[in-house]
Amino acid sequence: MPLPRKIVQTMKKVRHFISINDLTTSEIKRIFDLAIKLKKNPQKYNKALKDKTLAMIFEKPSLRTRVSFEAGMTQLGGHAIYLGPNDIQMGARETPGDIAKNLERMVDIIMARVFEHKKLIDLSNDTKVPVVNGLSDLEHPCQAMADILTVLEKKKKLKGLKLAFVGDGNNNVTRSLYFLCAKLGIDFICAAPHGYGLKMGKETIDPKKAVKDADIVVTDTWVSMGEESEKKIRLKVFPPYQINRKLMKLAKPDAIFMHCLPAYRGYEVTDEVIDGPQSVVFDEAENRLHVQKAIMLFLLGK
Repeated sequence: MPLPRKIVQTMKKVRHFISINDLTTSEIKRIFDLAIKLKKNPQKYNKALKDKTLAMIFEKPSLRTRVSFEAGMTQLGGHAIYLGPNDIQMGARETPGDIAKNLERMVDIIMARVFEHKKLIDLSNDTKVPVVNGLSDLEHPCQAMADILTVLEKKKKLKGLKLAFVGDGNNNVTRSLYFLCAKLGIDFICAAPHGYGLKMGKETIDPKKAVKDADIVVTDTWVSMGEESEKKIRLKVFPPYQINRKLMKLAKPDAIFMHCLPAYRGYEVTDEVIDGPQSVVFDEAENRLHVQKAIMLFLLGK
């Protein structure tokens, strides 16, 4: 005798989005397709997550992550709760596991933006609701998904394109982009100083070599949150890796420039590039909203 449908549903394995590698290539494409539909016709989905609640855990400050997740949940008919560093004190006042076991009884999905990736693993290991990585020290998968969705919109294809990341290769955005490009057939190369490389895939210390004939040029801040003590050293090491007009001229004429923001103008990128015709940084930022809506719908089986 088959089990009642309700029992079968409760037995389904909970899906989390902690890393790009949590998704198959076909699932990534499915999320992109859904994100495009959500962007074109948001009203069609305005009750898709009716009566659902998202808990947003923030150890690090954010503009785009908070607004895109909170607005996204609202636009889907649900509700989002902000939990800041002083609300939870994860790991100090309560363990991630205890927090997860509490939240799963009150909310439907959890997003966490944390310093240590291990906290996301602990949250996801101890909860029966989906956990989404809003940023950790190892990965920033939502940002990478928004980046490549933007590339797809601008280039109308992905396979065979060349993406050059220039700057601090040993960071969360670079790592997630590398994983995503590998799944989608995008040629990824990272240009970084000695000691700051990704240590995966194609790498060079020469930014000109990386950017030559690139379809997409990407950079990020030279000093990420939590690395402030290294600022003086980094500001001496990274100037040759600035994205400026001269470097962009080495890319293809129709190349696009991307940055996850916030951008420190005059450091990793010049005003003439980030405000120029090749820049798509604000389209990229907007796509955080659309792709994260699609991710939440996917994880909640909608």
